[in-house]
Amino acid sequence: MTPPGHRRLILTRHAKSSWDDPLMADADRPLNARGRAAAHELGDFLASRGLEPEEVLCSTALRTRETWEGVASAVIETRPDVHYIDSLYQATPETLLAVLKTATASTVMLIAHNPGIADFAASLPSRPNYDPDFRKYPTCATLIVDFQIDDWSQVALGQGSMLDFFLPASRGK
Repeated sequence: MTPPGHRRLILTRHAKSSWDDPLMADADRPLNARGRAAAHELGDFLASRGLEPEEVLCSTALRTRETWEGVASAVIETRPDVHYIDSLYQATPETLLAVLKTATASTVMLIAHNPGIADFAASLPSRPNYDPDFRKYPTCATLIVDFQIDDWSQVALGQGSMLDFFLPASRGK
């Protein structure tokens, strides 16, 4: 729970998806075993730190929905409002910002795709992050960033304070 006058964003790129069927439509690709493990690991990470979302803004692609399901299996303290939003699929940073401005809860998780999410993540904090993994924003990468605002409609680029950056330990296995 964030204090009054603060908003917290949990910005997640979907976990690793399967490429087993090369003819499958991109939006229909499911998570692979490594992706499912990473999503559960992210959920455990968030729950262990009390970083549970009150609202989830999620792309409609199967891999983002399955990422949320994996996270949700570990996030048991809250039952957030979950919104599946078509415009988050392959969204630009501008679209991601516009969707975030519609959020209503204090702690929001946004689950989307690269390349837009990497550029969006890099533009949010007031100070740059020089971690090479942050620049790549690999699958299941998650930025936790706080804003000193009363309402998401006030969010702007370059005004966030980075609280944490998560990468699953299982990502290279």
